[in-house]
Amino acid sequence: MESEFMDFFADAITSDRRAVARFNFVYMELGRRSPGPPKASEDTYSAVVEHLRETLRPGSLFIGGKSYGGRMASHIAAAGVPVDGLVFLGYPLHAPGKPENIRAAHLADITTPMLFVEGTRDPFCPLPTLEKVTAKLSVPMKLIVVDGGDHSFKVPKSSGRTTKQAWSEAAREISEWLERS
Repeated sequence: MESEFMDFFADAITSDRRAVARFNFVYMELGRRSPGPPKASEDTYSAVVEHLRETLRPGSLFIGGKSYGGRMASHIAAAGVPVDGLVFLGYPLHAPGKPENIRAAHLADITTPMLFVEGTRDPFCPLPTLEKVTAKLSVPMKLIVVDGGDHSFKVPKSSGRTTKQAWSEAAREISEWLERS
């Protein structure tokens, strides 16, 4: 939760009217590389949402995350945890090296708006595949494309901008979407 990426996006989308809460999944706290069965991460995420609702009593609550965190957010939203929308930063449509195994069927069960932020070079979320998946959704959905971005929106020097510039562009669009949603 304290990576350069997470620090940047949390700071960039926080405002006078918006707070950002971050947490680590249990497997990360234990120093493990693999998350294990999704249920433990889903339970952790659900507990965080419940805690935020009880302690902060927000007017609206959007959840999401980077890669696996976004995927777990989508799982709990699809299971019925009440949220006002989801923000996915580098959604992993398939596991590394397994493009034939698309993990998206549950997205159709989500009843709130979704924002996908994806790099054009993300090997875990090819944009044509994402477009096919999102075309089947019945809720409002928006896609922010980070041109030249990889799974963490890092851009090559040949793009003519720095990774921080690419991140800033994406964060600005995320903030605008959150204000409108």
